[in-house]
Amino acid sequence: MKDKIDGALLKEMVLFGSVSISQCKQEINDLNVFPVPDGDTGTNMSLTIGNAAAELRKKAPVSVDETAKITASALLRGARGNSGVILSLLFRGISRSLKGQTYMDGVALANALQEGVAAAYNAVMKPAEGTVLTVSRLAAKRAVEAAAENNSAEYVLQAAITEGEAALADTVNQNPVLKKAGVVDAGGKGFLVILSGMLSAMRGEPLPEEEAPVQVQEKADFELFDTGEITFAFDTVYIVRKKREDVDLNPLRAYLNSIGDSLVIGEDDESFKVHVHTNIPGDALNESQKYGTLELAKIENMRTQHDDLAAGRKAQSTDDLEAVEAELEQGAKETGERVIAAPEKKYGFISVCAGEGIASVFIDLGCDGIISGGQTMNPSTESILNVIDRTPAETVFVLPNNKNIIMAAQQCQDLSEKQIVVIPTASVPQGMAAMLAVNVEDSVEEITAAMNEALPRVTTAQITYAARDSNIDGFDIRAGEYLALKESDLFGSGTDIAVLLRDLANTAKEQDAEFITMFYGADVSEEDADAARALFAEACPDAEVSLLPGGQPVYYYILSIE
Repeated sequence: MKDKIDGALLKEMVLFGSVSISQCKQEINDLNVFPVPDGDTGTNMSLTIGNAAAELRKKAPVSVDETAKITASALLRGARGNSGVILSLLFRGISRSLKGQTYMDGVALANALQEGVAAAYNAVMKPAEGTVLTVSRLAAKRAVEAAAENNSAEYVLQAAITEGEAALADTVNQNPVLKKAGVVDAGGKGFLVILSGMLSAMRGEPLPEEEAPVQVQEKADFELFDTGEITFAFDTVYIVRKKREDVDLNPLRAYLNSIGDSLVIGEDDESFKVHVHTNIPGDALNESQKYGTLELAKIENMRTQHDDLAAGRKAQSTDDLEAVEAELEQGAKETGERVIAAPEKKYGFISVCAGEGIASVFIDLGCDGIISGGQTMNPSTESILNVIDRTPAETVFVLPNNKNIIMAAQQCQDLSEKQIVVIPTASVPQGMAAMLAVNVEDSVEEITAAMNEALPRVTTAQITYAARDSNIDGFDIRAGEYLALKESDLFGSGTDIAVLLRDLANTAKEQDAEFITMFYGADVSEEDADAARALFAEACPDAEVSLLPGGQPVYYYILSIE
C-alpha cells in the first residue's frame, strides 16, 4: 500500500484522472437531465483537467507542492462551465494546503481534500445539496476519519472514494430533478471518476491509452502542385454536434460536393466532422449548422500556404493565430506569455454570445470584444481572460449572458491586472439591457449598479429543442420536440413551434409588453421568422415588435420582452 505521494507520482495521478474522465465524458454528459441541450458536464470537466494534464506533461515536478501548483493554475485558466470551475476550485484548495510540502501522507491528503472543499464552498453563493459539492464534502470528511485510522495516502483516498460513491448514489434523493429522472449528479460522478483514476495511478496500474482521433486528410501536399492548380483555396475542417442521432447527412454531402472537393465526413451518434476544400467556407459552415451545433472550426488558405512554402517560408496555419494577434496588437505590453493592451480609455465591455447577428448588436451597443460561446459552448476562463487582456481599458465589464459561464468569468478577477466587473447576466436579452443602461460618464460603481438594475426589467423567452426524453415539472418531454423557455423555467413543449410561439405571444400580451425583440437562429428561414413576428404583432398590437437575424445555434428564437 502506498503511504506517501511525491511530486512525480501526483503528476501521474492527475494524468490518469484526466484520461479516465476523457474516456467516460459522454456517460457523464448523459446524466444531465434538464431537456435543454446542455449535456456538457463531462466535456467541461474533461477539458478543464485536460488543460492541467497538458501542462504537467511539459514539466518534471519533484514536490507535491510544485505539482499541485501547476495543476491548480492550469485548471483555473482552462475552467469551462460551472462544473469545470468547481473542479478548479477543489484543486486550488488542495494546492493551497500542500504549499511548501515535498511529500503527502494520509493526513496531508485528507487536509488537502478538506481545503479543496472549503475553497469550492466559499466560491459558490448558494451551495445546493445533491451536487459535486455534497459528494466532495462527504468524501473529504471520511478522508479525515480514515487518516486517523491509518496514515496511508492510498488508504485515505480509497476510503474517500468509497464514501463519495455512497454520497453520489444519494444525490438522486436530494435533488428533485435528479429524482424525477432517476439519475445521479453528473458533476459528482465526474469528480469520483477523476479520484478513481488517481487511485489507479497510486496502485501502479498502467495508464490507459487515450482514444486516438479519427485520422482524416486535413492538409493538402502543397509541393505536388502549383498555386494556380488549387481549384478550391480553403482547407476547411469543423465539428458539428448533431440535432439528433438519426440525422441524414446525405443532403449535406451532396451540397458540400457541389461547392468543393476532397470531402470527408466522419460521424458517430452525437457528432460529425467535416473536411472539405472550398472557396466559400462560410457557406459550408452555414449549411452544416442546419444539422446541428457548430463546435469547432479550422479554415486555412492553401494558396498562401503554398506560396510561403515555395518561397522557403513557414506556412502559416491556425496554430499561429495567437502569434498573429500579438503582432497586430497596438499599444500592448508583454507580460510572460500574455499580451496586455495598454489602457486607452476608462471602461471596456465584452460579451459572450453566439451568432453573427447577436454579436453585431452587442458591438453596436458599445462592446469592445465578443467571446464566442453560450449554451453547450462554454468558453474557458483563459478564453475570457484573453479578450479582457486585449481590451484597451482600465476597467473591463464582462457580460457572460449564461448562468453556466458566470463563474468562469468571475475567476478572471484574480488573474488580470485590469479591474474586472462581472455583471451576472443569464441571457442575451439581459446582456443587451445592461449595455443600454451604461453611461460612460458615471463611476464604476454607478455603472455596475445601473447594469444590475436593468436585468430584471427584461423577460427572456427562448425556443429550442429537447436532446432526450425526460419529465420536467410535470411535462413529458420527447427527444426532438420543441421547447419553450421563459427565464430559466420550462414554459411548454410540443411538435408545433407555432403553437409555442403563440403561447409566448399571449404571455407578452398579459404583461403589457411595450418592446419585443426577436432574434431568429441559424436554423430558421426568413419566411418562418416573419410568420413568427406576425404572431407577436397580432397578440401585442400596441408593442413595438422588432425582428433581427441572430444567427445563433441551438435556439430557434431568443426573445427580449419589456
